[in-house]
Amino acid sequence: MKRIYWRPHKVSRVELAIVVAAAVLGLFAAEHFRVTVKQPHFEQKVAAARLARQAFEVIKSERLARGWVISPETDPMHSGVIGPLISPVTSNTGVLPAKQSSVNPNFAAVLVGYLERLEVRRGDLVAVAFSGSFPAINTSVLAALETLGVEAVAISSASASQFGANDPNLLWIDMEHAFVERKLFSNRSIAASLGGLEDAGVGLDEGGKALLLERIRQHGLQLLMPDSLSDAVEKRMAVYRDRAQGRPYKAYINVGGGSASVGTHIGKKLYRPGLNRKAPRGAAEVDSVMNRFAFQGVPVIHLVRIKTLTGRFGFPWKPTVVPAVGEGKVYVREAYNLWLVGGVAVTLLLLLLAVIRTDLGYRLMRLAGGANNTRPPEQMV
Repeated sequence: MKRIYWRPHKVSRVELAIVVAAAVLGLFAAEHFRVTVKQPHFEQKVAAARLARQAFEVIKSERLARGWVISPETDPMHSGVIGPLISPVTSNTGVLPAKQSSVNPNFAAVLVGYLERLEVRRGDLVAVAFSGSFPAINTSVLAALETLGVEAVAISSASASQFGANDPNLLWIDMEHAFVERKLFSNRSIAASLGGLEDAGVGLDEGGKALLLERIRQHGLQLLMPDSLSDAVEKRMAVYRDRAQGRPYKAYINVGGGSASVGTHIGKKLYRPGLNRKAPRGAAEVDSVMNRFAFQGVPVIHLVRIKTLTGRFGFPWKPTVVPAVGEGKVYVREAYNLWLVGGVAVTLLLLLLAVIRTDLGYRLMRLAGGANNTRPPEQMV
């Protein structure tokens, strides 16, 4: 039987132009007709964010009930979560845009995502360090833990930096108490320190310290009064150890830059914002609660550098209204339409085969009136 050999004809410029045009159109279609895909654990994320939003309203109502007047300059959202510039319990300077941007209930969804990635399940135990400087982030953490049914051993810093929970009439530990009274959350702090420098309220005046001590005792929290920063770390680790009663911690969640929790400003910067599965290089040079857990193999969720986190999850920076539940990349992501991409790929493949095997360009030129009457070269047999 005689074999027939097909010899591809020489590809013309017209045929090349057709292929290129089809590829460009296919690329345009794939890029501009994407689909949105729900991120994992979508329902739990929404539930946690709704709970956080409800808790923000509790903070606002408590503030207003205690005579707080919302400033449109510092709190354009009228959230009631932003504290004053200065007060007797203000421990340090604060970045107002970071405090404003932290008042976003969708951070609770971020926490759900981190905990799910670590396979933290209902009934599991986590260690938490709350900072009075970021009451909104603290609230989002509590909302995520409540939604997932996770048990927490939490220690708080009672003082706060500027624009945080530094209103003497409503400290962070007061907010926690209000949450428990309204049965929003089952977790709350079991111990508290004065916070600030060395975790001992260094720099606060005596009136401010006395107010913090009175409020800690009023809420029945274990008081941590360290002699030094290293002692602060030891005292906190002792609380975590004693309360765990041999149960393993599945994660350590740190909010803000508390000196005992992160060490020094160096320790704060060593860990990436978000999830850290192990201690970073150089961490051994700084003693901190965070390092102690990391070196024990406990993953760290480090909630600092709010601007970095807002950018990562598509949250607004310096919002003028409290963001709605469900906004951000933590819920959905854009993805290519696989059916469309597959169709484009098949179309291009067929078009290439047509160009190589046939005189497609010649026929199109004749239809367009752009070719002479000479016949295309015959296929070789």
